[in-house]
Amino acid sequence: MAIRLIAMDLDDTLLLDDWTISPRVQKAIRLAREQGVKITIATGRMPNSAKPYAEQLGIDIPFITYHGAFIQQAISGEVLFRKVIPSSLAKKIITPLLERGVHTQLYLKERVMTQIMNDWAEEYSKLAGIQVEQTDLLRVLDNEEEGAEKILFMAEESQLAKLWVEIREKYAGSVHVTASKRHFLELVNVSVNKGVALKALAERYNIPSEEVMAIGDSLNDIEMVKFAGLGVAMGNARPELKQVADVITSSNQEDGVAEAIERFVLSKE
Repeated sequence: MAIRLIAMDLDDTLLLDDWTISPRVQKAIRLAREQGVKITIATGRMPNSAKPYAEQLGIDIPFITYHGAFIQQAISGEVLFRKVIPSSLAKKIITPLLERGVHTQLYLKERVMTQIMNDWAEEYSKLAGIQVEQTDLLRVLDNEEEGAEKILFMAEESQLAKLWVEIREKYAGSVHVTASKRHFLELVNVSVNKGVALKALAERYNIPSEEVMAIGDSLNDIEMVKFAGLGVAMGNARPELKQVADVITSSNQEDGVAEAIERFVLSKE
């Protein structure tokens, strides 16, 4: 079957290491759109960090952010789907970790906040192109009626590995635990992930999974790569993702997204 919908992760997938989109990738996406293929982004980033790339690529269908917890119409900005971690649960999770000095970031719609600005927060600001606010996270949650789209912990990999096990043991069934980068550990509402969001988007356009291609590199891409009829892992992808992918393309630095589109979409004219 022909591919009618392509979903791409951003960091280390669509983007080069300098956070730009290569000319070859832009051309492949433009040609796919001209063939009538729908293009979207599925990222762990917040909406206002992902939107400039959606605009650059001319994406005119909803794009997926916060690992599937937030789906927004690209042109109008209309929010089509939003799921949060309830404030009481978020506070319960982060309180002991703040006391232990674990770098914690809280995401509420278009805002990202941290308890103390440090090198981790500064690094994230450069990556996402977003200003991180320093504030009292527990007070924010006390005043937030609904909850947070995402909680992010940043640390060295060895520390995060232990924290991953700890959170899974304590909050299994309460939050979805994932990661988009090696120094990230991310929590979202237990009912969402990129695969769930991509499935909902495909159904919105009456596109069966067999006609969907999903491209990613990290742990948070596993569900959408498994959902898609053609799941593509980048050459620089985590081994866990390569194991479930149908195809492995080149790395982000070698235009792996363009290579996949040229091979499986543009060659099917």
